[in-house]
Amino acid sequence: MKYKIYIFYFILGILLFPQVNCAQVDFNKKPDDDLGNVDDKLQEHFYEALKQKGIENYDRSVKSLLKCIALNDSISVLYFELGKNYNKLKNFGAAEEALKKAVSKEPDNEWFLDELYGFYVSQNDYNKAVNIVKQLAEYHPDYKEDLASLYVRVKKYNEALKILDHLDVEFGTSVSRDIMRNRIYDLTGRKKDQIKNLEKRVDNNPAKESNYLALIFRYSENNEKKKAFETAKELLKINPNSQLVHLALYKFYLDDNNAEKAIESMKIVVKSNQIKPEAKLKVLSDFVTFVGKNPQYEQELVEATTLVGDNNNKKTLTEVGQYYLAKGDKQKALEYYEEALKLEGNNFTLLKNTLLLYLDLKKYRLAEQKSNEALQVYPSQPLLYLVHGVALNQLNEGKKALETLELGLDYIIDDTKMEIDFYKQLSKAYTLLNNTVKAKSFSDKARQLETSN
Repeated sequence: MKYKIYIFYFILGILLFPQVNCAQVDFNKKPDDDLGNVDDKLQEHFYEALKQKGIENYDRSVKSLLKCIALNDSISVLYFELGKNYNKLKNFGAAEEALKKAVSKEPDNEWFLDELYGFYVSQNDYNKAVNIVKQLAEYHPDYKEDLASLYVRVKKYNEALKILDHLDVEFGTSVSRDIMRNRIYDLTGRKKDQIKNLEKRVDNNPAKESNYLALIFRYSENNEKKKAFETAKELLKINPNSQLVHLALYKFYLDDNNAEKAIESMKIVVKSNQIKPEAKLKVLSDFVTFVGKNPQYEQELVEATTLVGDNNNKKTLTEVGQYYLAKGDKQKALEYYEEALKLEGNNFTLLKNTLLLYLDLKKYRLAEQKSNEALQVYPSQPLLYLVHGVALNQLNEGKKALETLELGLDYIIDDTKMEIDFYKQLSKAYTLLNNTVKAKSFSDKARQLETSN
């Protein structure tokens, strides 16, 4: 819907009543009855109507407008204002009639047509809205896109596409129209028509990168991978500096078992300042999977993660960390997890995995320090107490281990395995303190739970 700048209202008093007076009133003629000056009364009622509308007294505004109409029912703007007031009062039937009356008196008045159009849209009466917008489109081409949108609502998809085609030819393509066009294709399942439209765009404007990229995407979506690959290579010939095309090429090269070319494209993607971090993450994720099957390219993966530079994010680093963890290289995995934690220190899963790696790699002092820091943030997480207790036991600090483990026990809820781990560590702590009775007591508790489960 198009909203006009209603300077009309500002000059309404200047334009409306002088025109009425000049056309219908002879100021040199004296009144021939004792009713006074009718036009003065009309003007008084009209301004009262505007005043009441301004302070949202719509019912009083309506009364004043009806008095105006009783004095002179030929002035179209009175019905226009009346319709808007009725609309505010939710008297929709009366609002429609008043606005239609205004339009009938001035069929070419854009303000009136636009208001009636807006009214029909607000009432979800799209068929009536179509008829009004057809008239408005004669004055301003912008309304043609509105008309296309309305045709989509009333499921007249062919008519909508005809308008979009016409607008594309006349003004060039636009994002808003492409969104509407793609919606039509999705609603109707006309994938072939969608591809033909994009193929035509490529033919008509072979230098425009976005046309190729859209066509590559649609070919891929339609499972026409060969055509998509050929289109991507064609774009690279025309624009060797294109970075975005490598978002598609790397995948095609991987599928084609061309590892060198795939890695080259991946590196271009992760270095690019045109490509969003989320897309780079997807490429790096695929890279991790690829290297998992082809470990001889591990060095290239390391280089790729380095190339991301400032665009590194937690997900990227975590992905690579998981790759090394799956390979059994815990030290390398830990390095990536630690970098990820610097970027997102409040990620508990990442924190937990990092702390467990500290224990696995016998970095007990780090495990003790980091778990203690984490407990300040997550004081009700039993796992953190367990990690802290394990680290303290390994550092021969049995007394401190007892304190943290006993605190952590209170936070365990329906987790038998963790409870067993706590009992074992409590047993170890008492052993460090030479309290064999207590040590055996907790060892027996752990064994009993293991047996019963």
